[in-house]
Amino acid sequence: MDWINDLAPHWIWLALGVFLAAAEIAVPGTFLIWMAGAAIITGIAAWLLPIGLFVQIMLFAALAIAAVFLGRRYLRDNPIEAFDPKMNDRGARIMGETVVVVTAIQGGTGRVRLGDSEWLAKGADAAPGTRLRVAGHDGVVLIVEPIA
Repeated sequence: MDWINDLAPHWIWLALGVFLAAAEIAVPGTFLIWMAGAAIITGIAAWLLPIGLFVQIMLFAALAIAAVFLGRRYLRDNPIEAFDPKMNDRGARIMGETVVVVTAIQGGTGRVRLGDSEWLAKGADAAPGTRLRVAGHDGVVLIVEPIA
């Protein structure tokens, strides 16, 4: 373990910064990247300036706190827009789709075909073969309405 004492502290800070950046990539959450930046800046400061370990730790703590708060503020003011906001919401993705009644909708319930699968459906009474539009969903039950 003597090799740790021989290692310059700036290399430890830089390695910590790279490790935290890699951890942010592996487990995204936009938190570790700010700490990675603080570690890298501390490593550069330790490399260029003759500062002791206590000052390095205090510098890292101050930079990490500032970076996290500034980063959170930036992300709050500039939210990341999803490329496809309905990607993981199947119910929202099928809104407006046309379905065909498979089992007659009587008393408000029946079955419809959407694509290659059948779904339970709620809506106005309709005979098999009738084309309807998906107006919403209630869990796994589609709410359908006549096509206007």
